[in-house]
Amino acid sequence: MKKILAIDQGTTGTTALVIDEAQAVLARKTVEFPQIYPIPGLVEHDPKAIWESVLEAIRSVLAIIDSSGKDIDCIGITNQRETTILWDDEGNPVYNAIVWQDRRTASFCEQLKQEGHDALIADRSGLVIDPYFSGTKIRWLLEEVAGLRRKAENGRIRFGTIDSFLVNRLTNGDVHVTDVSNASRTMLMNLRSCQWDDELTSLMDIPKRILPEIRSSSEIYGRTKQLGILPDGIPISGMAGDQQAALFGQLGFEVGDVKCTYGTGSFVVMNTGDRPIASTHRLLSTVAWQIGQKTVYALEGSAFIAGAAVQWIRDGLGLIKSASEIEGLAEKVDSAEGVYFVPALTGLGAPHWRATARGLITGINRGTTRNHLARATLEGIALQNMELIEAMQRDLGRQIMQIKVDGGAASNNLLMQLQADLSGVTIVRPRMVETTALGAALLAGLANGVWKSFSELSAAWKEDRRFTPERDHRWRQSMIDGWRAAVQKA
Repeated sequence: MKKILAIDQGTTGTTALVIDEAQAVLARKTVEFPQIYPIPGLVEHDPKAIWESVLEAIRSVLAIIDSSGKDIDCIGITNQRETTILWDDEGNPVYNAIVWQDRRTASFCEQLKQEGHDALIADRSGLVIDPYFSGTKIRWLLEEVAGLRRKAENGRIRFGTIDSFLVNRLTNGDVHVTDVSNASRTMLMNLRSCQWDDELTSLMDIPKRILPEIRSSSEIYGRTKQLGILPDGIPISGMAGDQQAALFGQLGFEVGDVKCTYGTGSFVVMNTGDRPIASTHRLLSTVAWQIGQKTVYALEGSAFIAGAAVQWIRDGLGLIKSASEIEGLAEKVDSAEGVYFVPALTGLGAPHWRATARGLITGINRGTTRNHLARATLEGIALQNMELIEAMQRDLGRQIMQIKVDGGAASNNLLMQLQADLSGVTIVRPRMVETTALGAALLAGLANGVWKSFSELSAAWKEDRRFTPERDHRWRQSMIDGWRAAVQKA
């Protein structure tokens, strides 16, 4: 039996999965790690805590299948994408990881806009100018950490998104690479050549020598070395950013295939084939994956807060004890009664791109209960995605008929029905909603010969349930009007 280890390194925790060649999950373990909020708007992770969560997750799944690791055929990695780590030539992180949600570079981003660099960055990278992306985070570290720029210019510093950091650790420092999908999220890669862009790196004042080599999403990058928990020599053979991996795991191989992942944030991604689409509605053009010499592009809409809004309701307000409780509370009322929750807890992503926006709950009165707040939270998540879907339809000039969904919150039936009702789109949920980790495993297995073709991958995908729109146009328009008024205040 072939066994693939998938490492899904996410924003709040690391999940390890072991799957077999039939795509059956043999073992699963998630290990959370602390979030660090130095001041409002700043979000950091301890890279050592990330690495320890990876090791613990791997140990756990190996224990579940009673394995020494010798029967693991290959490893796939997927990751929170724009989160930025710099480490020295001995492998030691020089600062906390700056998380994709972090807003500390907002003033520099505003400077780039005022200097008129919007068009250049959009054309070269497919991205908008925003603190979300890695490039401005790297610059901040080089400017603000004493002595770091000099070390970088002397070749003693390496940059990586989480995929790059993990491969470097798994190979005991031998390999410094990233895959093209992660590189496309840095604001430093040329979207057409899939190589680091001289003009963009110069604009950010980033020495190219600190950047990893850009490779495809499915190939052998290196092999495990001196880990202790795994034997030496296991090929690491698949890598993709989490949203691209989810599209791959959802078998989004055809032009026009769309998925929405509900994780910490929510992300709507569409396969656009062998060419990037320049959005006129403030979405992002990105690389979906590259296999061999074929590059597949995607159009993406990103909302920074989705599942994290439920976590805040749980941890910040104490309205629920577990995230799963929110559906039961929200179902106790037929409506939020005019309450809107705009979950701009770390700014607004697409299509607004307002780094300074903040979360807002509006419409509260004496009759408002935690049930209404719970429903408003789910509606806020769905309304954000509605805007992304609407923008994508405008870019395409046609309606999207069906969206596959995944991620933890995709198991929430009320949220899925709200998404269908508010977007006017059929929502299709697979039996396996952890398609992010699945995508990484499939990419790894393709490179290592576990599967020979895309058709072999497709055989195991099974539908769990579909949600079709049930509300009329008048209800939908009323909800959208109220939402847009609330967003203007955020």
